[in-house]
Amino acid sequence: MENKFLTSFAYLRLLSLRKLWNIFLLGSSFQLSRFLKKPIIWGMPTSLSIEPTTSCNLRCPECPSGLRSFTRPTGMLQPELFEKVINESKSHLSWLHLYFQGEPFLNPRFLEMVSYAHTQGVFTSTSTNAHYLDEARVDAVINSGLRQLIVSMDGISQEVYEKYRIGGVLSKVDQGLRLLLKKRKEAGKKFPRVVLQFLVTGQNEHQIPDLKSWAKEVGVDELQLKTTQIYDFENGSELIPSDLGYSRYIPDGKGKWKLKKKIENKCWRMWQGAVVTWDGKVVPCCFDKDAAHVMGSFQEKKLEEIWHSAPYQSFRCQLLQDRTQIEICKNCTE
Repeated sequence: MENKFLTSFAYLRLLSLRKLWNIFLLGSSFQLSRFLKKPIIWGMPTSLSIEPTTSCNLRCPECPSGLRSFTRPTGMLQPELFEKVINESKSHLSWLHLYFQGEPFLNPRFLEMVSYAHTQGVFTSTSTNAHYLDEARVDAVINSGLRQLIVSMDGISQEVYEKYRIGGVLSKVDQGLRLLLKKRKEAGKKFPRVVLQFLVTGQNEHQIPDLKSWAKEVGVDELQLKTTQIYDFENGSELIPSDLGYSRYIPDGKGKWKLKKKIENKCWRMWQGAVVTWDGKVVPCCFDKDAAHVMGSFQEKKLEEIWHSAPYQSFRCQLLQDRTQIEICKNCTE
């Protein structure tokens, strides 16, 4: 309980009156939009996901970075562009997730960017496969101001782990995590809070009891069991767990699979935040992995102009009218 409290406290203490008012405006306009079936947007995004890089050291089968299957340009976020985004959004931005696709630590300037956002009063989080938590980087992580580190680890034996995290070495993850937690304790620091994220699949669900024991022994701050997004789920997959409580999908009774949750004509994500690719393009959410719905670019426009633009409003209007017609929404748990 204390672990979640510390994360919440770190977030709440950065909320200025202006940021709180902005969240209120976003929530109010979202509810009014749902009622009127017409997009009304008050306020500016309270959260952003910014992509440090599209590069990754692993080849996970349900990830475009792992599959090397992007049709959009690939590359590394540059600090100048990052600082432009932060400077335009810091007055209303309450949560920054420095991740979209790729492995953030492959960007050599990654922790510099974390530090910059932290000095601007923004809560910072990232996701990693934890293969780069060596002696030098761990010290830098602890001193960067990073508030939350999500570690993706989908197996507690090498044999199971590498079935999904193809090319990964579990011992590296174990060593890096233990080193980070040890050095954090020695430094008398509370952050970053370490969240261990386990994507439950048909290949690893039997390891959940041992995983819980391992996570407690290592001393991570929180363990999250997550459902796995699967492409072409309609035809089934060995990645769908037998315990459907951990699945996004259920049998449709006709030999196919369907989403467990019905797609509703609403989406809070379209009002509360956005995603920025490494080259400055703004897309509506993290399900748009190949940037099929570009709403604008920081290279050409300011965030306020993009946020209230005709393409964005048209997209919001479509999801309020019939969200099933939007391709990226067809595999979403929102």
